[in-house]
Amino acid sequence: MEFVFQIAVLIMSIVIHEVSHGYAASMLGDQTARYQGRLTLNPLKHVDPFGSIILPSISYFLGGFIFGWAKPVPYNPYNLRPGRWSEAMVALAGPASNITLALIFGLLIRMGSLGPAFMEISAVIVFVNILLAIFNLVPIPPLDGSKLLFALFPEKLLELRGFFERYGLFLVFFFIFFVWQFVFPVITILFRLITGSNF
Repeated sequence: MEFVFQIAVLIMSIVIHEVSHGYAASMLGDQTARYQGRLTLNPLKHVDPFGSIILPSISYFLGGFIFGWAKPVPYNPYNLRPGRWSEAMVALAGPASNITLALIFGLLIRMGSLGPAFMEISAVIVFVNILLAIFNLVPIPPLDGSKLLFALFPEKLLELRGFFERYGLFLVFFFIFFVWQFVFPVITILFRLITGSNF
């Protein structure tokens, strides 16, 4: 039951993450996500079989924690209002939604006036959303952090973007299997700072 519950929290958190991308793009002038029916909290519109089910299951049973992703909400960068930061703002909206959720439920935990069952639910929500925010801010394509990195690139280095995007998925898996273990302690530290307790 714990595994099923954590998967459910993960799915709803990544749905909110992806819908936030879509709304940010919509506010900046691109309605692609709206036209494709992706500005909805219906999980069936967003679930990716590998990223939302298989990978979280593997990470849970091998490492005791879960992480994953949903189908990316589509947007057309050429429809966004001009400005080199437009794409970065769309990318940042996803992790920002996860950080907001973590802070809200972390505050509820700190209030301490809720029942033990809700406290446990809130702790999982905080942990999963911190994990999603940190993971997605890694500056490797197709993760959101790469869009922030590319916005900082001077014009003469933009051709490197194609190279990183071409091999990004390999770099992501390299990061997961060889680097993530060194980043993961940051998540537990942030959890303690936000909730005032251990996970």
